[in-house]
Amino acid sequence: MADLKSLIEGYHRFRENGWVRERARWSELAEGQHPRVMVIACADSRTDPARIFDTAPGEIFTVRNIANLVPPFELGGGRHGVSAALEFAVSILEVPEIIVMGHGSCGGVHAALSRCFEHAPPGEGGFIAHWIDLLDEARDRIVAQHGEGPAATRAMELETVRLSIKNLRTFPCVREREAAGKLTLHGAYFAIADGILHVLDKESGEFAPA
Repeated sequence: MADLKSLIEGYHRFRENGWVRERARWSELAEGQHPRVMVIACADSRTDPARIFDTAPGEIFTVRNIANLVPPFELGGGRHGVSAALEFAVSILEVPEIIVMGHGSCGGVHAALSRCFEHAPPGEGGFIAHWIDLLDEARDRIVAQHGEGPAATRAMELETVRLSIKNLRTFPCVREREAAGKLTLHGAYFAIADGILHVLDKESGEFAPA
């Protein structure tokens, strides 16, 4: 299991090997970043986009949170961490593609379906409950269709991707660049159990193995 000591040991291995081996690339990245893709993924420790897509530093701009959710565009209210990262990627870095990636065995989806943190105070699940209430409408619809078993879980995991893509399009900067042909939105789903990546088909709205 990783702890601070093992992480520092890992850093020393990186410093002696990876950093030295790719010194030219690190020097280039020190001057600025130009990622081609923004990936919005879950914070789950098992679903690191850089490993799943086998990318090098500087290739993807990544935002991770509970259940890979994008809230709809809104002004005022609380902090806007996802909105700020999205704005930076789209308007400043001008990434040409955004991928929203959901995954199997998602704890946020389990919490949304089970409502296990409903009415919990902040610090004991309340922040989680308020975040995943973005899935309330989808949960009610999916439970009515699939019940509360594995089929509902899988459907909800896929729905997090569709919902986030829908919410992305509520942001003016996304709509404008997409309409101008300068930005493309994609959906993906990584199945932890079998390691298979599924990609969302824009025409059918269904996911299929990559």
